[in-house]
Amino acid sequence: MTTGGSANNIKWRSSSELREMFLSYFEGLGSRRYPSFPLVPDDPTLLFTVAGMVPFKPYFLGLKTPEVTRATTAQKCIRTNDIDNVGRTARHHTFFEMLGNFSFGDYFKKEVIPWAWEFVTGRIGLDPGRLYATIYLDDEEAHDFWRDLVGLPEDRIVRFGDEDNFWAAGPTGPCGPCSELLYDQGPDFSCGKPDCGLGCGCDRYLEIWNLVFMQYSRDESGNLTPLPKKNIDTGMGLERLASIVQGVRGDFETDLFKPIMDRACGLAGFRYGDSPRGDLAVRVISDHLRASAFMVADGILPSNEGPGYVLRRLIRRSVRFGRLAGLDKPFLLDLLPVVNEIMGGQYGELIEQSSTIRHVIEMEETRFGRTLAQGMDLLDCELKKVARGGGATLPGEVAFALYDTYGFPLELTEEIASEAGVEVCRGGFDREMELQRERARAASKQSAAVMSANVYTKLADRLGPTRFDGYEATSASAVVTAIISDGAETDSLSEGERGMVFLSRTPFYAERGGQTGDRGTLVCAGASFDVEDTVYPSGDTIAHVGKVSAGTVKTGMALEAVVDARLRDATRRHHTATHLMHEALIRVLGKHVRQAGSLVTPAFLRFDFNHTGPLTDGEIRDAERIVYEQVLRAVPVKTSVMAYDEARKLGVKALFEEKYGDVVRVLEIPGFSTELCGGTHVGNTGEIGFVKIAKDEGIGAGVRRVVAYAGEASFGLALDAFRAQRSLSEILGVTGGDAESLEAKANELLAEKKQLERKNQELLLRSASEGVSDLLRDAVTIGDVALVTGRFNDTPRDLLRQIGDRIKQSEPRAVILLAGVEGGAVTLVGMATDSAVKSGAHAGNLVKEAAALIGGSGGGKPATGQGGGKDPSKLEEALAAARRVVASQVGVGEGS
Repeated sequence: MTTGGSANNIKWRSSSELREMFLSYFEGLGSRRYPSFPLVPDDPTLLFTVAGMVPFKPYFLGLKTPEVTRATTAQKCIRTNDIDNVGRTARHHTFFEMLGNFSFGDYFKKEVIPWAWEFVTGRIGLDPGRLYATIYLDDEEAHDFWRDLVGLPEDRIVRFGDEDNFWAAGPTGPCGPCSELLYDQGPDFSCGKPDCGLGCGCDRYLEIWNLVFMQYSRDESGNLTPLPKKNIDTGMGLERLASIVQGVRGDFETDLFKPIMDRACGLAGFRYGDSPRGDLAVRVISDHLRASAFMVADGILPSNEGPGYVLRRLIRRSVRFGRLAGLDKPFLLDLLPVVNEIMGGQYGELIEQSSTIRHVIEMEETRFGRTLAQGMDLLDCELKKVARGGGATLPGEVAFALYDTYGFPLELTEEIASEAGVEVCRGGFDREMELQRERARAASKQSAAVMSANVYTKLADRLGPTRFDGYEATSASAVVTAIISDGAETDSLSEGERGMVFLSRTPFYAERGGQTGDRGTLVCAGASFDVEDTVYPSGDTIAHVGKVSAGTVKTGMALEAVVDARLRDATRRHHTATHLMHEALIRVLGKHVRQAGSLVTPAFLRFDFNHTGPLTDGEIRDAERIVYEQVLRAVPVKTSVMAYDEARKLGVKALFEEKYGDVVRVLEIPGFSTELCGGTHVGNTGEIGFVKIAKDEGIGAGVRRVVAYAGEASFGLALDAFRAQRSLSEILGVTGGDAESLEAKANELLAEKKQLERKNQELLLRSASEGVSDLLRDAVTIGDVALVTGRFNDTPRDLLRQIGDRIKQSEPRAVILLAGVEGGAVTLVGMATDSAVKSGAHAGNLVKEAAALIGGSGGGKPATGQGGGKDPSKLEEALAAARRVVASQVGVGEGS
């Protein structure tokens, strides 16, 4: 090969064409094309899949034996380490696609370097005269291959050190030099500095492809030993490649982002390029919406931790940057069809899960809209405080609190502040931001964790997958292949000793997909092992966990593995009932319902799904009725084995918790539902018996959980309910004891109770109100407000509010702090009239400071606040401190 001339032969191609060209190219070179792996990896050291090699880490680390030696992928990735730079540069993203090709002990530098060159120059048409290759300092092999096989001139082969051109999986383990292909985009892309060149942070010399040569193993002393089998890991960002091929200045102008931005600009009423502030906003929105849609499609739901927290943060950043662009109403759902149009052809999950994606994003956008409104209240209050003090600068700490707690971008705060003639202190904001980053760095030590081999991974690699016979039988003859006790392999376990027993084959189902592991016994002449649980400690190797109840169990021993059939039958009933429940909830609540988790046991089933509110009694009855209709049909439950891709083409539902291979089991309840599932199930729906939902509860934002019982378990539940009903009838004197009569009697008693409580409340209020005139007489005038404080014994919060309302009726300037003492606890209620709020009073902040003095907490809005504490002895001090707090709020001295 030669470097050719200087003409640029790039033909404009869509991102979809580029993705397919890459995958087809390496397929033609003998690689297996894998679909993108999920965004949440099966890797405890990572929150997200951050690179194309992540799904293959076990192969590179020697933890598993690969099924092929050559692979290629277009991998969905999420990175959030530079989230604040998204939209501010041409290249930072949260979601991106990594094009990669991988060799597991197959081809190496001599092959991959010419292949990479041929793809970017011969297939894509990049100008060879603009390409550079960086190599590691002493990687002479790579140097010679670039020079001799490719024909790259010496002045375009550049050496860098460890920081830029040496890759390692961790402090120890596989590592090696790497080589990067850089493309010179020309002087127009330069930062203009005199020393701008290769390695500069600007976009002139753009890194487009990184080739990693894993050829060493590093020990704890730092010594490098050549690997017996060398590996290749390459990564090229589709977004960067598209920007070059499509001739635009950055990733956001490519066909992966531009249509989303154009739609957002249309909603906001401006053209891209006309408003720097608006341009920034739509860049952030286009990036974050892509990431959010893919995360929900992969089963991630908003939460306050883990991947769900990142999803919530991305949706909320999208909303707040929408405000910056002038989008004050919900808008994200208007942009989703554009995302689907761009990406849905390659990633069918976006189309399959479109209903769920819309539901989750709509719910989170609406919820965050209310939070933004609260932030506006705080900002308005702080700007008034600046104005009263005669200043012109909003403290950076306040701007950061708005950013961190309420999701206000700094630019949005600056814009609102400027309308009031106030400047934001950027220095203070930057200091607070850096402190938060330091806290985040200190808390992110987990990301530095390293996957490593252990007794279970080594055993799994040696034994391979355990043959599972449990679909057809509950007993099987097998041979003990390995035993683990106290984290180490051993040859035997004696009576009373605990451990894990591995078999050549087993009828025991190991916990997976939400179904708990089987229990039972392993028996032979003179020995017995009680199986208390069955698990997958690593890979697809099954371990039987338990204790020797008689004799000695040894490796090589032949025995009979017997599952507890009664427990297995109960589990099967609950598992098939879970599938019926899933489909029933979809039909009752809507297509947005999707599994978010499950637990199937012999005693009950637990099903988590995304939905916004509690189920009504009618919805529960409808779901139960649909399930029971399928039970009464008593139809055969069909299972079949097919290729995963074939199953998806047939529209089979895939459950969130499952990890699917190339071949899958399909569970079909004819005429009702079809899902992928590797669990054990009944042969006929009539075997399930009565199914009853016993509980519906919220377990997170937009996630519900139902607990239900089937078969023997539901029969026991019905018996308990009947006994309770009969007992209550006798206690309450209800003739007949039917449910309607009991309900009528209970309502009658509740009505009497409420009437008595209301009379008692009226008496208490009359008694407490007699002291209102005394409180008003003792009110302290502070500027334009009147501070009223009071202490009451055994007075609940509702009654304190009613007393406060009477004070407000009598004193239109009132700022009120009332305390109710009951036992060892103090309840605080704060109020402020409209007039007092206009003067700067903030009841929520008043309660907050008072509560802190009595060992508690509190807060609220300018007009109302509430809180409490555990130290009544400090209450007088807290009430007295109210003068100082209110004086500070209204900007005058105490008692002025």
